[in-house]
Amino acid sequence: MNVERVINMREKKNLVFIMTDQQRVDTIFMVQDGKEVTPNLNKLAKESINFNRAYSTCPLCVPARTAIATGKHPTSNGVVLNRGEVEPTDYKAIHQYLREDGYRVAHIGINHVRVKPHLTESVDFDVYIDEDSYKDYANSKGINPKRCKEDASEVTEDQNGTYVKKTYSNARVSQWQNDDMDHKDTYFCSKALDFLDTIDDDKPYALFLYLWAPHPPLVVPKSYYIKFNPDKIRLPENIGKTTLNESKSHEFNCPRQLAYTVDSDYWKEVWSAHLSLANYADNLIGKVIDKVNSINKDNTITLFTVDHGEHLGQHNMYQKMEMYEQAIHIPFMMKVPDVKPREVNEVVSHIDILPTVLDLLNIKHEKLDGNSLNALFNGGNLSTDRIAFSQYSGNRPIVSQIRRAVITDRYKYVYDVVGSPELYDLEKDPLEMENIADKEQVKEIVSDLHKKCKEYFVAHNDWVKY
Repeated sequence: MNVERVINMREKKNLVFIMTDQQRVDTIFMVQDGKEVTPNLNKLAKESINFNRAYSTCPLCVPARTAIATGKHPTSNGVVLNRGEVEPTDYKAIHQYLREDGYRVAHIGINHVRVKPHLTESVDFDVYIDEDSYKDYANSKGINPKRCKEDASEVTEDQNGTYVKKTYSNARVSQWQNDDMDHKDTYFCSKALDFLDTIDDDKPYALFLYLWAPHPPLVVPKSYYIKFNPDKIRLPENIGKTTLNESKSHEFNCPRQLAYTVDSDYWKEVWSAHLSLANYADNLIGKVIDKVNSINKDNTITLFTVDHGEHLGQHNMYQKMEMYEQAIHIPFMMKVPDVKPREVNEVVSHIDILPTVLDLLNIKHEKLDGNSLNALFNGGNLSTDRIAFSQYSGNRPIVSQIRRAVITDRYKYVYDVVGSPELYDLEKDPLEMENIADKEQVKEIVSDLHKKCKEYFVAHNDWVKY
């Protein structure tokens, strides 16, 4: 490598890309039981471009994370399920773009990015730590990392007319019975800190840290157990309540069936566990950010987001896999050197992340499904008529309860393949407690948004008939 190339590499910005799993957007800046749920992320948000209207492309782990990594909508990149049936197409992931540009790259945490070939075959990682790495570690400690049977409940899924029994993580709350230092996310955090200890000034680095918490099962580390007293938690008013005129197909979906197993008095326990796990993840994130700041904070982009949210009893649902705000409205913030912090209220999407990061790092890329938000980092603004799209097709097999959503500045339209359409006025009805799609005064809005929904998804390789 010549001297000019070395100097150019030293001038490149580093990237710290952090994600948690299934964390609600309202945990950011939330105070419960007199305590901040996410003090470290709150601090980061105040130092960042903070996107208040960011949306997941899919309320399911693997499709959402693959869309972020490839900049392609799930129906475009082929990954619409967590696994099974549909094979991914050959699109570059963000890790590959950075590696090819000369970055040191570390992937640490859960691996929910499905590309072809496998991520480890397309990227020569400096460090690669995933669930299998943790399993080996746990086994060496005599710890069984598998979900126990008490943490799973059976539901009946309609898989294109065939009703099949499936098990999903339920809302049972329990305490981690091993040393907190041996918990999965503590292990991942320690490996991230180890990687940061190796950083020098010769090459830029990219750290991808993918934590598991607060994803269920709700097994909370001992020092965080009941961090938020259930008796002091304030719950949203629509816990256990269904939406007026909602599509009847919701009754047969997984989140509604899982909520049926939860006693109404137990939701505060469930919230306590989710918030405690979010606080646990926040503490680990704080350690990583502190380490980054001690190395080279003035030349590092720090990004935080999640794959999707969690209902926690709202709309009488548990888990995600729906188009309500609790499932698809997500936190997203980016701290960029020499860029003034600001709040952004325009609608943005997961698939905007990759083109934005690549543009900020001056890395050339092909045409992606998302749009770069780079104007914000140069003092500009976004258009107020931006639209985000989200989809759900099932978890492992494709199911009958397929939904497609269009989110605008004010409205959310949901196309239900086997049920009735839904329209929510997010300005007047932020809890989405009345579906107004059949109201005469919004007839043109429904027609326009259905047209936009059809045009977008058909153009992005959707197989669904509209």
